[in-house]
Formats: sequence, structure tokens, C-alpha cells
Amino acid sequence: MANEAQPDTWLTARRLRAHALLLGATLWLVYLWTLTTPGLRDRNGNLKGTDFLHFYTLGWLAQAHRGADLYDVAAQSALVARVVPDAAGIRYLPLYPPQVSIMFAPLARLPYGLALAAWWLTSAIIYAICCNWVWRACPGLRSQAVTVALLTFGFPAFFHSIAWGQASVVALGIFTLTFIFLRDEREFLAGLAFGCLIFKPQLGLAGAIVLVATGAWRVLAGAAISGTLEVLAGVLFYGPDPFRTWVRMLENVRNLLPLFEPKPYQTHCLRTFWSMMMPWETASFALYLISAGLVLIITAAIWKRRETPLALRYSALLLASVLVASHLTVYDLVILAPALLLLADWIVRQPFKPANRRMGNLLYLVYMLPLVGPLSRWSHVQLSVIAMAMLLYLVWRQAVELGSTGQPGAAVATQAL
Repeated sequence: MANEAQPDTWLTARRLRAHALLLGATLWLVYLWTLTTPGLRDRNGNLKGTDFLHFYTLGWLAQAHRGADLYDVAAQSALVARVVPDAAGIRYLPLYPPQVSIMFAPLARLPYGLALAAWWLTSAIIYAICCNWVWRACPGLRSQAVTVALLTFGFPAFFHSIAWGQASVVALGIFTLTFIFLRDEREFLAGLAFGCLIFKPQLGLAGAIVLVATGAWRVLAGAAISGTLEVLAGVLFYGPDPFRTWVRMLENVRNLLPLFEPKPYQTHCLRTFWSMMMPWETASFALYLISAGLVLIITAAIWKRRETPLALRYSALLLASVLVASHLTVYDLVILAPALLLLADWIVRQPFKPANRRMGNLLYLVYMLPLVGPLSRWSHVQLSVIAMAMLLYLVWRQAVELGSTGQPGAAVATQAL
């Protein structure tokens, strides 16, 4: 996502188009090849859609109104063996709030294969709409439609979201709506959108803290209302007991994380960054708290600077949401798509600033490094986390620089969006 005329940089639009086309074609063609097998198991022996099986199971429980089994691993395993025999023996740790099962109840009316295909199509449509909305808010990228489309198509996080059959694009939709409403200065509606993240509370943690720290009370009011209504939907459907069980699960989540993260090298947040580097749990958790605190302080400082364009402030919020999350698997990185677009737009329209060229290099790394995440099994260093932290720092430096120039906030905001 760079300008062809940008001097002294290897990140030209032509080169990015080539990289994106090669990456996207490789990822999707190889994946399609693994899927071309009879039955529900792919060429590697994995269930097609993998994590979607859990959502499908929750949908079945919602259809049968079996709220007592939403957090019963044995009951869900028995149900899977009956309704999806090819998936017998696969077990998932249930940590989603009760209302999530209601969302997937319509898909559970279909056979697993058809339900998975419908979910893949729905996810792709949501992703495309979100990226298109944000792209339209990026005037500097209007002339780079082909490059943006190819990079969007080849984004590794989106690929993983589809391959795992995950629901991360729903979180992307929520973050995108929040941005659109904030851009239009409709703060209460932005809060109503943001509060829907209660279905994946770890993704809303950083945003909630930053909003409280900066006194964004209208946004917080909207978030409180929508979050409460979403939880209430589950309580009204099942009664209060499943919700109480979910709260108890969250209280014990730190002890459950080893079961929840069988492949820590696929995670990309500060908590697992330190836990992979440090063999001592107490020390790694302390380093997580310290580094997460620094990220939140920096992000709140950016958010308080009203002269800083929303493009920079919101990108910082998305980066912090990923870094601070207590659990974040590779497919959840799809929520960074708006930040990548907004920051690329910022860089393209100011191509002669050396700091922006450094930001462009980091954007490229944030985009690509999840592909080499499995190498951290041996290196014990998740490079993507370092790149995201450095990118957040550069955004902060930009915010400080803009503040020191004394540019009027409205003028800067107009330039950025």
C-alpha cells in the first residue's frame, strides 16, 4: 500500500501487488487443494473448518434449548459424535458467552458441510464490506484499488479466519462500525457498536480502559447499553444459570489457558510473547502486566490528543486491542485490517517523511510476520508482537509531532480522512 512515486523505498505499489498476488494465490490454492477430499476431513486429516465445529455444536444446543450443556465438554463431545460422526473425538473448551450459541442456531439447522460453506461465505462478505468501507475513508488509496484488493485478499489473518472457521470477522465488523460512527461524530452509536464485543471480551479490554482513561463517556454509555442487552438476550433465552457458569469460567480462565492454547506459537499478544520467552509463570505474567500497562498509557496519550487525526488514534486503539488481549490467536489479527488501511493512507499522502517510510516497513512486517509465527516454537520470540509494539510507538511519535506543530485539530482530521 505504497505510492509508486515515493522515493528511496522498496515498498512500491508495483512490488506490493506482486507480493500480494503471490501470497494470496499460494495460500488459497494450497488450502483449496487440501479441501478437495471426500468427507469432512482434509488431506492433512483435520476437520474442515476446524473451530467452526464448536460454533455448530453451540447452535445445536441453542436449537434444543440445552443451556445446561453450554459449558459441559462431555455433553458437547457426545453431541458431536452423533451429529457430525467424522468429528467424533474432537473436544473444545467452551468459553463463549451464552448468547453466541443463539447466533449460530440457524446454521445448525443445516448439515455440517453446508453450514460451514454458508459461514465461509458470510465471513467473506463481512470482511469485504468492512475493508471496502474503510478503504473509502482513505483518499490516498483511491488510486490503488487493485493493490488494496490484492492485499486484502491475501491478508494472512483473513486466511486463517476462514481456514479455522472462526468468528473473528464479526469482531472486525464491530470495530469497523465503531470507526465509521466515530468518524461521523456519532459517539453514542459508536459505543453501541463497540459494546457488542462482549462476545469476545478480551478484544474490548484495551478499548474499554482507554475510553475510561480519556473520559469518553458517551461512547462508554452506548457500550454499556449494548453489552448489557447482548448478555440479557442469553439470559432471557436460557435463564441466568448458564451466564453464571460463564462468569465462573472467566474467573478461572488463567488456569484454563494452557488447555485453551494448545499451540501458543499461533498466538500474537503480549501475554504469550512473555510466556514463550520466560519459563517462570510469575515473572512472565508480571512482564505482561508491565508491558500492557505501557501500551495502554501510550494509547491513552494518543487518544487524548484531539488534534491527532482519528486515523492515527483508531489505529493505535486496534494495535493496543491486539497487544493487551489476554488471549489472541492468529485469526483474531483480522481486526487489524482497518489499521493497516488507515496507516497506509496516512503514509501515502505524506511520502517524503522518513518516519513514515519506517512506518511503512513496519506495516509490511505486521502484515506478513504472522506467517512465520510457527518459527517461535524454536526461537521463543514472536516477532509479530515486536513489530506491532514498534508500530504503536511510531504512531505515538506522529501524534506528539502533530501536537508540537500546533496544527488545528479539525484541519488535521480533514487531511487524514
